[in-house]
Amino acid sequence: MLSAENVKIGIAPIAWTNDDMPDLGAENTFEQCVSEMALAGYTGSEVGNKYPKDPAALKKALDLRGLEICNQWFSSFLLTRPYEEVEQEFRTQLSFLKALGAKVIGVSEQSYSVQGQLDTPVFGHKHVMNEEEWKLLTEGLNRLGKLAKEEYGITMTFHHHMGTVVQNDDEVERLLSQTDPEYVSLLYDSGHFAYAGYDPVEMVNKYADRIRHVHLKDIRPQLVEKVKDENLSFLDGVRLGAFTIPGDGCIDFASIFQSLDRSDYKGYMLVEAEQDPAKANPLEYALKARRYIASKAGL
Repeated sequence: MLSAENVKIGIAPIAWTNDDMPDLGAENTFEQCVSEMALAGYTGSEVGNKYPKDPAALKKALDLRGLEICNQWFSSFLLTRPYEEVEQEFRTQLSFLKALGAKVIGVSEQSYSVQGQLDTPVFGHKHVMNEEEWKLLTEGLNRLGKLAKEEYGITMTFHHHMGTVVQNDDEVERLLSQTDPEYVSLLYDSGHFAYAGYDPVEMVNKYADRIRHVHLKDIRPQLVEKVKDENLSFLDGVRLGAFTIPGDGCIDFASIFQSLDRSDYKGYMLVEAEQDPAKANPLEYALKARRYIASKAGL
């Protein structure tokens, strides 16, 4: 069983309010979101679009509820913007996270991404990088990861994601092989590997030594197939309910937890299951996920 001394359990605000589609959960407030996270038994959260931008105000609200920030998404554009511009935005976010005591930042390369395009099918339309782009990305990530670690004391993880330039297993493998393990780690997302057609158990075993942050997300395979067959967008899939909480889909999380235990994983495992809160009540699903993790991981 995973050790509670080494592994903490968090949940993302995307179950309450969706950053990419603000109409999903528009009625849910920041206070409701973090209060229900705490009520459901979580200790960590990532940063959502309704969270206070002042770190002192955010920290006070979280401290009242026994919560902490464990990670924040960062959109990098290393392929399409000057490195210096990306670094400046990265430093701003690192300063915010450091003020909150966070230890991890999650980078996703958003150049040419189709994940947020409502009219672009998520399958078959992702950008495939050429050699020059691979060099730009990996060298840029090494530089960002180095400054994150050495100047801010924060670990940089890379988030593979549907619809982006690093979606498939071979792309994750190449990115990790061409980056410095001291500065670039992996944000392992069970749901995105499964959505892309890979066995998330095989993937956690394969990349165990580079994983420094974990997203626990399940999929409903029949809805993923619908997205593929009907040429739907990534966001269409979210509205349909292609993603769900651990234990509500098809992924073998018991084996994932066993693998993380064998690799002596330390850090957060974070429930991140973007759904329409009108269909999947956030508190109800947060409680279900927490009970499931307790039963399968002993945490």
